[in-house]
Amino acid sequence: MASFSSEDASQDSSAFSLHDLESLHNFRSRSASFSSTGSSGRLHLRQQVAQLVACVEDISSDDEIHEEVSRTLDEAFLICGKKLKDKWQEFRLHIVTWNVGTASPPPDVTGLLQLNSLGPAMDMYVIGLQEVNSRITNFLSDLAFDDPWSIFFMTVLSPLGYIKLSSVRMQGLLLLIFVKHVHLPFIRDIHTQYTRTGLYGYWGNKGGVTVRMSLYGHTVCFINCHLPAHMENTEQRLDDFEKILEMQFEEENIPSTLAHDILFWFGDLNFRIADFGIHFVRESINNRRYNLLWEKDQLNMAKKKEAFLQEFIEGPLQFKPTYKFDLYSDVYDTSEKKRKPAWTDRILWRVKNLCQHTSKESNLSGEEQTISVTLNNYISHMNYGISDHKPVTGTFGLEMKPLLSIPSVTLSPEGEWSAEHDVLISYSAVHEFPSSAWDWIGLFKVTFKHVNDYVTYAWVKDDEISSNSDSKQVYMSAEEIPDMGGEFVLCYYSNNMQSIVGISQPFQIQPNRTLIEKDLAQEEISWMQKTDNLESHNEF
Repeated sequence: MASFSSEDASQDSSAFSLHDLESLHNFRSRSASFSSTGSSGRLHLRQQVAQLVACVEDISSDDEIHEEVSRTLDEAFLICGKKLKDKWQEFRLHIVTWNVGTASPPPDVTGLLQLNSLGPAMDMYVIGLQEVNSRITNFLSDLAFDDPWSIFFMTVLSPLGYIKLSSVRMQGLLLLIFVKHVHLPFIRDIHTQYTRTGLYGYWGNKGGVTVRMSLYGHTVCFINCHLPAHMENTEQRLDDFEKILEMQFEEENIPSTLAHDILFWFGDLNFRIADFGIHFVRESINNRRYNLLWEKDQLNMAKKKEAFLQEFIEGPLQFKPTYKFDLYSDVYDTSEKKRKPAWTDRILWRVKNLCQHTSKESNLSGEEQTISVTLNNYISHMNYGISDHKPVTGTFGLEMKPLLSIPSVTLSPEGEWSAEHDVLISYSAVHEFPSSAWDWIGLFKVTFKHVNDYVTYAWVKDDEISSNSDSKQVYMSAEEIPDMGGEFVLCYYSNNMQSIVGISQPFQIQPNRTLIEKDLAQEEISWMQKTDNLESHNEF
């Protein structure tokens, strides 16, 4: 680079401030044109950046110019950052763990599910309950029908556009997963499993229930656990969790639990606060000095010693211990036993790539790291008092590069739909889609609660009326179309994938005009009969 005297530098600085500073103000408008000029635009941009670097090195310490350059560069980097993030997707996940102590659902869970949050809506809710009423009469009824807790959450979430994606129950352990409709075609290979650990593995009052899936091509696993109680059973808790982790899914080609890209572990884990007496514990809680108790939390202590736990991450325990409370209060146990408060209810997670990165002690490139987890908040909810535990929630942001971005099946209704005539559905599938004679297309209300909550359905093979290389058509009989009409969606269910792999845009079904006219005529006849009867009565 040519050398400059101080006088030259001053003159150059002045020239920069008068001309180049004006160019910087026009950066935004010019940057839009660069994106459309191809390689020549990119080359021109590189040249200008190089010239800018040279100018910045040569100009004098003019604060105003430096601030303007800095702001403009910040905007440029922000634009580049946004373009890079366009390839990624943010997925909002809300996890609930709650030992409900055999109680019935509360009247309202708005706060628990953060339904009044000002931020974007959640994409998925994962709800893990422990000690759901499992007395023999209740349990047998729940086997035949949905249990009261499932019905309750479906009633709350389905009007908001969520469907119950999966659930698994083992006596008092229940795991429910709800997801927004828009994500259904990109969630595949859903499987459930449970592991008994009570009475040496023969009884399901303790153990774990698991749901795993492929989410936009990434493998994700959720484990809801209820581990053994009491202070002295730390080793038993650890042994039981290791047994749950070793559980294998029955289906072939399903990765082991720890081989999933992301693993969430939560539940009533029953770890206690060791060594400290009850008075010190309660005094620390009253003074909100929770950090004094962290070092003696049994789970924190175990994470320092047990290799398999060191890979799990947990947010800071910045809330009161969630056990044990008097019912319908925020007062800790006043019974004769006076249980020492403890953080029994926890949410942890594990990211496989981070574990591999730690073990290899090498940096992962941005291309290799295709998914990450951010904890947005980790709190308890003190206003729920139906059991001696307070519920705990964790809200997460999953930043991921979608490995699956095209639905296996796209489908749509043909023409206007009403119950006055048979209707047609058009659909097309990607080339590698493993179709089956047992696949079906369901007609659902837009507020449908689960995959079996259809109004009617058609078999894709038996009810097919035309087929070509691009698309196929299936018909539904007019007799199966709702007379009153309304807003509906079509969903394609894959028997091989055991999930919905395609969903249509919402559409309207027109009311049956013939039926409406018939009803109106009947109402008119009834009204006339009432009028005649009234007139006859008045004559007397």
